[in-house]
Amino acid sequence: MTRPIAVVTGASAGIGEATARRLAAEGFHVVLGARRLDRLHTIADDIGGTALELDVTSPESVAALVAAVPEARVLVNNAGGARGLDPVATADEDDWRWMWEANVLGTLRVTKGLLPALLASGDGHIVTVTSVAAYEAYDNGAGYTSAKHAQSALHRTLRGELLGRPVRVTEVLPGMVETDFSVNRFGGDADRAAAVYAGMTPLTADDVADVIAFAVTRPSHVNLDQIVLKPRAQASATRVHRD
Repeated sequence: MTRPIAVVTGASAGIGEATARRLAAEGFHVVLGARRLDRLHTIADDIGGTALELDVTSPESVAALVAAVPEARVLVNNAGGARGLDPVATADEDDWRWMWEANVLGTLRVTKGLLPALLASGDGHIVTVTSVAAYEAYDNGAGYTSAKHAQSALHRTLRGELLGRPVRVTEVLPGMVETDFSVNRFGGDADRAAAVYAGMTPLTADDVADVIAFAVTRPSHVNLDQIVLKPRAQASATRVHRD
């Protein structure tokens, strides 16, 4: 393998798929990890990458991926998501548990597992895709915002712990991106998901992938600590201009 290896989690759709395609165009051999292996194989065939089944909520699944990736220069922690939009008073603990497992512990497992390979590369880079929900709280979103706050804290802690080591650390915090995020959050309700983006132009998965690719292709002494990107029509998690 002559190309540097980039591992992208949650790579079967949305930001993960767009990032995998963009990094492949930048010259990386991309290892794509996600649960939907059939979709992964299609994408991997398109970009000359490697598809590996991955469920970040399963320690065994993460261990299997790590064992299959002895070398890596870039890790993009993209797997995760939201479930439900309930107030604290009626919070579904199962939804909370999944969000913390997928966003926080999933990021921990994959990062911990691949860190030795990233260090050994001599020029590693960890990118974690969080959200504007990682620094804002909003009504009915405590399960997701708390998980994203914790994921962000985990990632930012790495910045100090890896100081002086050959690994860069970048957090990407997108605002509204039109992917299958809202469909999944609302249990497959496509109409409810479409209403989230009605009357405004959201970011696309490609917009976020471009930012990730920019970060990882800077000179090795340049560390972009945090990158917040939102649509022009979005000022905050709760303030959006709609036509």
